[in-house]
Amino acid sequence: MTRTSVKIGNRLIGEGEPCFITYEAGPTHSGLASAKELVRHAAAAGADAVKFQIIDPDRLVADRKLPFTYDVLVDAATGKAETVTEPLYDILCRRTLKENEWRDLKAYSDSLGLAFFCTVLFDDEIEFLIQIGCQSIKIASADLNHLPLLRKAGRTGLNIQLDTGNGSLGEMETAVDVIRREGNENIIIHHCPSGYPARLPSINLKVITTLRQMFPFPIAYSDHTPGWDMDIAAVTLGASLVEKTITPDRTTRSVEHIMSLEPSQMTEFIKVIRDLETALGSPRRIMQPEEIKKRQANRRSMYLKAPAKAGTQLSDAAIDFRRPGYGIGPEMLETLGAQRFKKDLPAGHLLDLSDFG
Repeated sequence: MTRTSVKIGNRLIGEGEPCFITYEAGPTHSGLASAKELVRHAAAAGADAVKFQIIDPDRLVADRKLPFTYDVLVDAATGKAETVTEPLYDILCRRTLKENEWRDLKAYSDSLGLAFFCTVLFDDEIEFLIQIGCQSIKIASADLNHLPLLRKAGRTGLNIQLDTGNGSLGEMETAVDVIRREGNENIIIHHCPSGYPARLPSINLKVITTLRQMFPFPIAYSDHTPGWDMDIAAVTLGASLVEKTITPDRTTRSVEHIMSLEPSQMTEFIKVIRDLETALGSPRRIMQPEEIKKRQANRRSMYLKAPAKAGTQLSDAAIDFRRPGYGIGPEMLETLGAQRFKKDLPAGHLLDLSDFG
């Protein structure tokens, strides 16, 4: 299967490209000022993109008392956490911005060189993102089966990032087919473990390998765990994009802060990913000049244990194999065994091809 690369802004995403790093600020801001603060931190850290979520709680949530349960960090030093339950409506209200504020935030992100995209929940939000020049549209995992929304997003021709969450593989195939039938091949598929934070048994990183086998598009990993161990593993398994939530303070008593990166960690996170990419290297075994030199020093060459007369066959000579390996290696003994020395050679001599004739 030929793998496809896609483009967000001026960055290619896919096989052989540097991992695209998105900092998610949608669930952790508390208004325009804090959203801009997070954008500023993301840009300073060297992220490729910043992501938000366009939320209209009044349209989305019919039952304003619908409960939502998540963990909050009580003590950063000890890792002590507690479980909180509150209405989903109240949570979503904390991350709502007006249209003029979204425009302002998009322009601010542009000024700092960050790609900007959002999760959308309704058709008119897609139209709005097109108006403000958004480079990508994200579909939440809860809407994996929202085929009308997928069709609308697909028709835009924009890059579509598809969260898969708890969706089945069949639902993922259907969702991708719906987008492709609209003529859109500009797709990124996210493996997105559920939970706030996600529990280890539910992460299933090997699904990344499965998705890479199923689809020709770049596979991404949306992380819902504290720290970055799972992100390192995801990139090692072939994730071309990682999405990590950021926060001003992990002890903020709201959803997703517990698993987010604080400003002091954001630069280090990116450095770790870049260092990993360097260490992963190439699937081909390419020896660096310093590696070759070291290898030769540690390998062995043929040395004469005793003097040898001109005309003696190599196979009849007393040979030792000693370091360094700057002469004829032991793998050549059988090949050169019938060759004869063209002159008398002393004990301890490092054999060379020029000794035969």
